[in-house]
Amino acid sequence: MGHLLGYARVSTDDQSLDLQVDALTKAGCYRIFPDKVSGAKTERPELAKLLDQIRPGDTLVVWRLDRLGRSLPHLVATVNELAERGVKFASITEGFDTSTPGGELVFHIFAALAQFERRLIQERTHAGLAAARARGRVGGRRRKLTELQARMAREMYDSRKHTVADIARTFGVTRPTIYRELGMSNNSSTPVVG
Repeated sequence: MGHLLGYARVSTDDQSLDLQVDALTKAGCYRIFPDKVSGAKTERPELAKLLDQIRPGDTLVVWRLDRLGRSLPHLVATVNELAERGVKFASITEGFDTSTPGGELVFHIFAALAQFERRLIQERTHAGLAAARARGRVGGRRRKLTELQARMAREMYDSRKHTVADIARTFGVTRPTIYRELGMSNNSSTPVVG
């Protein structure tokens, strides 16, 4: 039988890990890895250590599901990675345990919900872009120069009296912006000041 390894996390230094550590100890975790870092952060040093040390047959135990995953999709991805390594997952508060048929069923429901959430976000994004296009707006970043400024930049460039760097300084933008506005590659030759 594998070991139970606990993971505890609080978001700030002034929060206490005691409640989680006590619950994980009571659950039988032989080792607990505590992080004091926001769930939004991708770097969690103690979780990284735990994932490095956990072996097939072991179970990663948390006090509550949100201690492990930043979001439902992230939680599902993490638990899937554990399953691929032969590691089980359990959450004390939710009574969730992937080593049981019921826990596995609940996890599959979570995975389906995460997939559903991703699809809804994609559909909303596509619908929003389509609505914007229908109103004449094009997606992507706003242009740095107005139409008038772009025409002036073109006239300055075509006069061959200004370098691209001069034009960029005039409008307070970068040289790549001027190249993009003029429809040129960065390799285009810059006019010589004459």
